[in-house]
Amino acid sequence: MILSILVLFAYLLGSISSAIVVCKLMGLPDPRDEGSGNPGATNVMRIGGKKAAGITFFGDFLKGLIPVLIAKFIGAPPVFWGIVGIAAFLGHLYPIFFGFKGGKGVATSAGVLFGFDLFVGGAFGLTWFAIYKLGKISSLAALITSTLSPIYAWFLTDDLMLTFFTAIMTGLLLYRHENNIRRLLAKEER
Repeated sequence: MILSILVLFAYLLGSISSAIVVCKLMGLPDPRDEGSGNPGATNVMRIGGKKAAGITFFGDFLKGLIPVLIAKFIGAPPVFWGIVGIAAFLGHLYPIFFGFKGGKGVATSAGVLFGFDLFVGGAFGLTWFAIYKLGKISSLAALITSTLSPIYAWFLTDDLMLTFFTAIMTGLLLYRHENNIRRLLAKEER
């Protein structure tokens, strides 16, 4: 029963859009109506600057981290950490509170990965930062980093279940970045 409640909690927490809440509290335009139209930290950066984007990122990150840490704290097995992490991630992508139209999931997946394993999360963060510094394209950094994350999970944890759930997040993240991938291939991505 507790595990079912935690999955529901993870999804509902994931469904809270940090971008929309931050923009509303800071008097900024709704991120769904400005810039790229995506309720995520990168778009909030475009319309509101670094502070708003940082708060948005941190909120989205915590949505992934907190449910996984709770699952670990109550002694649930790793397979359940994965289920809870996916629930939070799906809440971000398809939030019940915002018509099932959410963000692309980079910060929330980072939070989930840090919850799974500090080293996997750290590898994710360092890879994203390095690629972004080289290319200055957030979506490219997210795509490459996410693609590498199941490899990190496998080699750093040797846990098949965590690797499996990491691969599911990667697949969903790549799917949500479909338009970015097209623009990158056409060399039109900002």
